[in-house]
Amino acid sequence: MSRPPIRVTSKAEATSAVPVMRYREALNQALREEMEADESVFIMGEDIGVFQGAFKVTQGLLEKFGEKRVRDTPISENTIVGAGIGAAMAGLRPVVELMTVNFSLLALDQIVNCAASIRYMFGGQVKVPMVIRMPQGAGHQLGPTHSHSFEAIYLHVPGLLVAVPTTAADARGLLKAAIRDDNPVIFIEHESLYGMRGEVPQNGGPMKFGEAAIRREGTDVTIVGISRMAVTAERAAEKLAAEEDIEAEVIDPRTLRPLDLDTILESVRKTNRIVVVEEGWPHGGVGANLAALVQEQAFDYLDAPVQRVTGADVPMPYSKALEQAAMPHEEHVVKAAIATFRDV
Repeated sequence: MSRPPIRVTSKAEATSAVPVMRYREALNQALREEMEADESVFIMGEDIGVFQGAFKVTQGLLEKFGEKRVRDTPISENTIVGAGIGAAMAGLRPVVELMTVNFSLLALDQIVNCAASIRYMFGGQVKVPMVIRMPQGAGHQLGPTHSHSFEAIYLHVPGLLVAVPTTAADARGLLKAAIRDDNPVIFIEHESLYGMRGEVPQNGGPMKFGEAAIRREGTDVTIVGISRMAVTAERAAEKLAAEEDIEAEVIDPRTLRPLDLDTILESVRKTNRIVVVEEGWPHGGVGANLAALVQEQAFDYLDAPVQRVTGADVPMPYSKALEQAAMPHEEHVVKAAIATFRDV
């Protein structure tokens, strides 16, 4: 029996007592609460202490917890992650911040060959309970070395958990869960989400990995949005309803490893159509993986081929006009959703 999907409380159902905060503030709160609750939790990274983080996620933590638990590091991603792995193996729970997902490529050996594999290689005698936080995504004219979306790289690696929270509430709940988990977690935050506000219940503990959220219910087509593309998918769904009389169901996976495939498949069995939206490149991306899984496990329910909306297959341009042209937007999602009806 499949479990019921997670549904998000509507604005009408929410109470005024639920505080509203920015995405970055929710992350900061999760870090603060977990550091207060467990002395083995500490954070490390470039400019996270005195400068309070490139995106101000670690604001105020150095003043509260001191240099022993809020550690500014040299500019060496391979060294930062390696030190975090050693600390985790020794019984601590490090939260490592890298300035951008692009820079994590400098630490791939530590992440893939060490963090992801050590527990397996040691037969479970040693654990690596660490979190690697990093922002990704385009929209800020930072060029190709700061603006890509690499969740598909880490989705590929067994031994890693991968979280891509979209809302402030999910950012808080999933980060708390990541810190408490005994496995290495790749925690990806989109740069364009840091300033977004949302209701964040204060009585909620850590969220479970592997539970998708249905952001909007619908009966005509399923749209799965990854990271910030869940927001784009919701906006596209509203346009579809208003302009095309198409009711789209929008699903935000929230974590990619583990993936809540059951909720996605249940939706496809209802709508008979699916569009997957991601900001990353098309070849070997998250959408390609989901398209294969849906094709394998829900083929008999599909009335049209799986549609994918991705970023352009180019290095991210610096030019504002070209950068916007390389990113998925609502109109691309609307077009893809309509195409699922034309291909019947």
